[in-house]
Amino acid sequence: MESAQQHGTAEGNGGPATRPAESGTALELLVHGVGGTTPEQMLDDPRTVRITGDDVAAVFRRADDADAERRPAGDREGPVPEAYVWCNLTSGNGSRALWLLLLPFMVVNLAHWMRPAARGRRRPVRLYGLLVRLTGLSLTVLLVAAACEVALDLTAWQCAGTRACADRHSWLGFLSPGTSDGGWWSAPGRRLALAALVPTALTALLWFLSRRTWSAYESQQPMTQDPEPGDDGAPTALSRPGFWYGRRLGARLRAAHTAAGLLTVAAAVGSAAARYDREPGGPAALAVLGALLEAALAAAAGAAVWVVCRRGRSERRADGALDRHLVRVLPLAALALLALSVLYAGWERPGWESSGRLPGDATFGALALAQGLLVIVLAGVAHALHRTDPDRRSAMRGLAGPAVAMLACALGGVMSGGVSQRVADWLDGTGTSVPGPPVLLTWQASVIPPLLVVLLVMCGWLARRAWRIARAERAAVEREYAGETGDPGRTRRIASVRAMAALTDRGPRILAVTSAATLLLGAGALVGALTTDRTPGEATRDSYAVVHGAAETAQALGSWLIGLGFILFVTWGRRAYKDASARRTIGILWDVGTFWPRAAHPFAPPCYAERAVPDLTWRIATWTRSTGGRLVLSGHSQGSVLAAAAAWQLPPSVRRRVALLTYGSPLERLYGRWFPAHFGPDALGALHREVDCWRNLHRRTDPIGGPVRLPGDRGPDVDRPALRDPLAYGRTEAHPLPAPILGHSDYQADPAFAEERRRLLARLRPGVPAPRHTEEPGGGPAA
Repeated sequence: MESAQQHGTAEGNGGPATRPAESGTALELLVHGVGGTTPEQMLDDPRTVRITGDDVAAVFRRADDADAERRPAGDREGPVPEAYVWCNLTSGNGSRALWLLLLPFMVVNLAHWMRPAARGRRRPVRLYGLLVRLTGLSLTVLLVAAACEVALDLTAWQCAGTRACADRHSWLGFLSPGTSDGGWWSAPGRRLALAALVPTALTALLWFLSRRTWSAYESQQPMTQDPEPGDDGAPTALSRPGFWYGRRLGARLRAAHTAAGLLTVAAAVGSAAARYDREPGGPAALAVLGALLEAALAAAAGAAVWVVCRRGRSERRADGALDRHLVRVLPLAALALLALSVLYAGWERPGWESSGRLPGDATFGALALAQGLLVIVLAGVAHALHRTDPDRRSAMRGLAGPAVAMLACALGGVMSGGVSQRVADWLDGTGTSVPGPPVLLTWQASVIPPLLVVLLVMCGWLARRAWRIARAERAAVEREYAGETGDPGRTRRIASVRAMAALTDRGPRILAVTSAATLLLGAGALVGALTTDRTPGEATRDSYAVVHGAAETAQALGSWLIGLGFILFVTWGRRAYKDASARRTIGILWDVGTFWPRAAHPFAPPCYAERAVPDLTWRIATWTRSTGGRLVLSGHSQGSVLAAAAAWQLPPSVRRRVALLTYGSPLERLYGRWFPAHFGPDALGALHREVDCWRNLHRRTDPIGGPVRLPGDRGPDVDRPALRDPLAYGRTEAHPLPAPILGHSDYQADPAFAEERRRLLARLRPGVPAPRHTEEPGGGPAA
């Protein structure tokens, strides 16, 4: 690795970098990965004490090491281990599984960070961010519109306005004109005004959760530091002082999305009354008021869109300033317009009766069309950025962001359509008394079975691919354990684990096929709804029997599958938060999604890294400043990503005193491929040059971690050759019982871990620089 003298100039002068004075103390700061653990397990000691932190995230030591810095250096061998435990940032009680219902918001936020790397292309980069933010805004409108469809249209307008439906649901009796004998609440506008409480409460809940979680997770002040020279051309934005503190943008987006949700409710309430007032013979004064109200709603909607378009992230400094007037005025103005819409709709209108559907078909159709166009334009921008600076390892050649945005829109559309269809089926047991949801939502729910068929075909392809890889790996296992093999079952198990781990690298192809199928099916649903204005079953009634049967089956299955999906979704989420083994199954996807700041959608689940990264940065900087000692930052799995992010946030003089030890790390395999603008080869290569030294351990049986694959002569300096897993093929004197296949866990059990940690500490020792290229066991160069 780069020696200390090769790291460039020290901070503040042009001479060679110098090491701190020998303190006699070495520290290993351990950062755990997905699924979390306890400090007792990380430190391998039942007696631990909290050094700093709180009940959410804290640093622990063994009780015997609490005062290690004040004891003579000869009192211990090896470094003092410290454990940073952050699992409470992503786990908790079962109610937090409800965050899974906001999965489309998290997915579209991921798309923001997946843009291709492109230096010097500020305008396309800003356009990319703008398009993703607009897509996120459309998802908020879609969610609130779906709530309006269920509460206002299906329940208050259709079911309460139909005697047969209201009689089956006694709790709607006071809203039904027939059941209540024309009671005060039975007027159509008043029914809508009362039902508007449901989507309004949903919008208020989203605003509250976003504001509260920002205070709990993301309000941590980063270390104060000036931007590094040449920061505009830095290989990654993660080194900028304001990357982990986007308070201003978060507040602006929260205000705009809250206003958009309230305006959606106001439009749903007021549009029905305005449409009635515009009919011939309607009240002229109310017609004028309706036109003015609709104009005001359009102006406020334009203001919300302008706020989303006006400003993106500012990362060169901690963005603590707030646009207080905008943040307060915009939601309050939307709330005032909602109140006016409620009053307007509730005005007495003799002879007004509810019939048919609320005018929602055009709304959902416009949203679907707008989202499709946004994704297509986003794909064009991403392709142009990728062509500027091609990266062969980049997932889907730079189109991963648009593909993920497409999936976010599809999730929102399918959830909206499925829930609406399911509620309509529940309210209208006979299927004949009420018209049901807009036909587009029924079409969207009906595409779920065909999409599942595509996914099943992909699963079959993956199974065949895994079988072929496993067959090829058997020969590799026999070569690796030459002289020990002889158990075909053992060989097959090892080869199968390697084959399943290799399937992670097929993720881009799976996403590409799924996203393309989703786009085509969504376009087909939109065209079918607009051209026929009938549900799939009705539209194919006069067609061939097999076509009509397939349409009816897809329509029925779609609504039932989405209901079953919601139940499984919440149940699985609760289990994942309570059961460590279940959490590891989906933990990597969830932790990747919530690692990134909420730059595109303020209602996405909170970003734990905006608490964890400042925690690590402060601990590293204060400890090295007070002791001048040696520090190894040791990260497993997602902990290695947090470790790298913290290293980028350190001042250059502190960064040069830190060694990185990563194992089971997704830094290149997942983050480098899917987020090339922030973890691409240039970014990881720069990190390698700027820290004192870095070693990475991985296994071929690990489905998450992998090599860092740095380009040029730096690559072998970081990656150690893949570790043997299992450590022994059969029974040996060292392993009298069969050694387990460890995969992604227990890297410390391999002797290579202690060896690499020792070598890193030896490199950090002042005045004893290790040579850059020395041979190590296994054939690779030394650290």
